[in-house]
Amino acid sequence: MQLVEQHVIARRDPRYAVIDAACFASKNLYNAALYEIRQAFFAHGTWLRYAVLDKRMQSQEAYKALPAKVSQQVLRQLDDAWTSFFEACEAYKQDPSKFTGRPKLPKYKDKAKGRNLLVYTAQAVSKKGLKRGLIQPSMLSIEVQTKRKELDQIRIVPRKGFYVVEVVYEQAVKQANVNPAYYAGIDMGMHNLVALTANKPGFRARIVNGRPVKSVNQFYNKRKAELQKQLGHAGTTKRMERLTTKRNRRIDHYMHTATKRIIDLLVKEGVGTLVIGKNDGWKQECEMGKRNNQNFVQIPHARFIAMLTYKAELKGITVKVAEESYTSKASLLDLDPLPVRDPNTGNEKHTFSGKRIKRGLYRASDGRVLNADCNGSGNIIRKVAPNAFQQVEGVEDGKAVLASLVVHPVRFVIPPSRTQKGKS
Repeated sequence: MQLVEQHVIARRDPRYAVIDAACFASKNLYNAALYEIRQAFFAHGTWLRYAVLDKRMQSQEAYKALPAKVSQQVLRQLDDAWTSFFEACEAYKQDPSKFTGRPKLPKYKDKAKGRNLLVYTAQAVSKKGLKRGLIQPSMLSIEVQTKRKELDQIRIVPRKGFYVVEVVYEQAVKQANVNPAYYAGIDMGMHNLVALTANKPGFRARIVNGRPVKSVNQFYNKRKAELQKQLGHAGTTKRMERLTTKRNRRIDHYMHTATKRIIDLLVKEGVGTLVIGKNDGWKQECEMGKRNNQNFVQIPHARFIAMLTYKAELKGITVKVAEESYTSKASLLDLDPLPVRDPNTGNEKHTFSGKRIKRGLYRASDGRVLNADCNGSGNIIRKVAPNAFQQVEGVEDGKAVLASLVVHPVRFVIPPSRTQKGKS
């Protein structure tokens, strides 16, 4: 599996100017090559593929300003972008409902402010420097320290106010001692970022608090609105860029810590299958009110799923993403049937045994009360494995496992990052 080691190059770093010039040259090549493709497409209806484009661009100054292997990677980016465009157009013709709008042609990057990604393959990085723990890209007078002795490629990614040097390397999967018959389910939300349950006997449900993420976002929105008002027009400033960067790092820290705690727990408990609930387009279609919509949309659930997925796969845990319609309404303790919502027919009415009596509590038909998010988490498991709580290894029936879910869940304690401890 490929992983990434990241190094941030801030604007005050002496290496920033060198990288900025190279990314500017990459932008020039990107725009020049895109012009050639667009002209051929509009005038003759032909698509210039990578091999033809590479030969055509080799004589241009924009191509020569970068190492040949880096220039080739820029052209491959363009070829991939046009490939995706044509594939999206074909999919749009077959089913437009899968898209929020008609696919658009790849666009030019801003002539002055635009910057483009740099990709250095292993052949474009000094091998001698790598042995000494230094990354020395070809024709780029910078050095970046690394612990990696072997790598696949180096990516230099432009960001607002800084650059990120990404070291892409291979990491072998170490199979943990887990049982694929044991399922864990994750229900994601706002107040509770994660509710985690499992069908393993004796497993105690866990909760990851989502309020720290909400708090970071709320402060960010408030402060950015104040700065935007002071600016008096659309746009951004260095201060706003720093604010955004700090907010993103805080959330990333919280997400990485939470996902690591979850995977470590699953390995400890021997759970071999993780089921995550996610509905396609759930953030485009949410109707929870203006304030709740803002809180929900700003939580990067897709990134959280990506973090969980790669960390689970490194331990040999299988990850399945399932749609979660009606999982919050159906009763887990009563093993209610779980229908699938059909977007074409609208909200079809279904009757369930239990009821959500308040925001955090769900009451089953026999009067037992459990955490509402844990109820949804257990039902997400049943979306993939309908008999997960009826056929439990080492237990005659699943009633004992279901009864354990009534116990109050344990909350993960996630310490704040160093930037969260002080004033913002």
